[in-house]
Amino acid sequence: MTLGSDHQPRDLPVVVIVGGGVSGTGVAFHLLQRQLLRAGQVFIFEPRERLGAGLAYDTQDVAHRINVPAARMSLLPDDIEHFQRWLLENNALADDDAAIAVDGSLFPRRSVFGSYINSMIRPFAENGRLRHVRQSVERIQRTGGRWAVTGAGGERVDADILVIATSHPSPLPPQVLRDALADHPRFVADPTRPDALSVVGAGDRVLVVGNGLTSADVIASLELRGHKGPVTAISRRGLRSRGHAAVKQELFGDFADQPSKTAVDLLKSVRAAIRRAEGEGRSWHAVIDQVRTQGRQIWEALPIEERRRLVRHLRPFWDVHRFRVAPQVEAVSERALASGRLEVLAASVAEVGVADDVIDCRLRLSRSDRFVRRQFDAVVVTTGPGHRGILQSQVWIDELSKAGYLTLDPARLGFSCDTQSRALAADGTVTPSLFISGPLARGTFGELMGLPEVVEHAVLVADQVAGAIADYTTRGQGKAYLDSSAA
Repeated sequence: MTLGSDHQPRDLPVVVIVGGGVSGTGVAFHLLQRQLLRAGQVFIFEPRERLGAGLAYDTQDVAHRINVPAARMSLLPDDIEHFQRWLLENNALADDDAAIAVDGSLFPRRSVFGSYINSMIRPFAENGRLRHVRQSVERIQRTGGRWAVTGAGGERVDADILVIATSHPSPLPPQVLRDALADHPRFVADPTRPDALSVVGAGDRVLVVGNGLTSADVIASLELRGHKGPVTAISRRGLRSRGHAAVKQELFGDFADQPSKTAVDLLKSVRAAIRRAEGEGRSWHAVIDQVRTQGRQIWEALPIEERRRLVRHLRPFWDVHRFRVAPQVEAVSERALASGRLEVLAASVAEVGVADDVIDCRLRLSRSDRFVRRQFDAVVVTTGPGHRGILQSQVWIDELSKAGYLTLDPARLGFSCDTQSRALAADGTVTPSLFISGPLARGTFGELMGLPEVVEHAVLVADQVAGAIADYTTRGQGKAYLDSSAA
């Protein structure tokens, strides 16, 4: 069944957004605010019932909390405290006294932020200006200068402008675990799946592969479920995500005025700024927050090879300082460490054997020739999204890649695109009617994982789509600008 496009007048283009999380919903919201399109011109393909929640905020696990204070999260970049006011106006914390941190900051459950985003987009869906196609995408083909987007349920929309705002790909467990545990009943390869941790028993010995935010969430979720068994968390460097500063920190340092040209120089510059900040009684948080704020300028100044070097060598250190644990979640891990129930190792899995469902692991200690052996009842993978496998993560992405419309960016973080967030084809040419929104554009834009940056990027993409709409109307149904062969 084809929706909308065949029987509509062609004086305005049809826009299809693939993905209804914050990235896709943000583009739709800021585009629809402009009053450029009529009802039935904008479609979002999203299988979840709620628009706006996406993978990150669709969780119903009450242990999962936003990891940034509510006062710094908003769908409106010019009104950064909008979400916090929404919380108070809607009495959204009535059953969640634990949301208030010691310093008074609010860290509500993650699902509540999903409800906030949904409340912002819902009016457009209710008045018909936005059509929510509640299906995952099965196929996208370029036909007659348009994008034929077909959902898993058979619904099809022919789009003039396509925005890819798909969610992160699932984690890629180490091959040794995939080979040995593919059929094990307590191997949790993707803990973001609903109720994924239900297979873990209260007394199970658990191996958590990864030490970032997801690891902390898993440990908090297990405790909430009544888990009392020992937990071993491993990562190659043994680095754990850090917590928030005890007191609010003003931004410190300047990395954009004369940006570093190499990853090593950037590291030296950041370390020097941290020393100066500490000399003035500040914490490292102030410096890292400034790096984050100036992230795009820093990234754009680095040559491609230096970007790759930064990702390869410095990204783990950046991640644990940049992505901070909510105080309530951090407290769970700290208690587990203090009691000896949680062990954190700098190690990787060398060998895995299974006998009577018991998982026998030989762990290689990092920066050492030593090995340790541990037995586990369950293994949970928290290594984060498998961005390097994004081109093969879904059939329609793989087909667009093979057709030459999508390619991996040089830093191997997502899709290649230009500074207007238009996709770059395999030969490096622009595909003007195909836009990338969200973290999968970070190979071009740098820091694009945090909510403020994702929202700002959604505004940028909405601006570019609005420009494409204007060009479409002035050039006669977009025959020049929206032709995929145009430069």
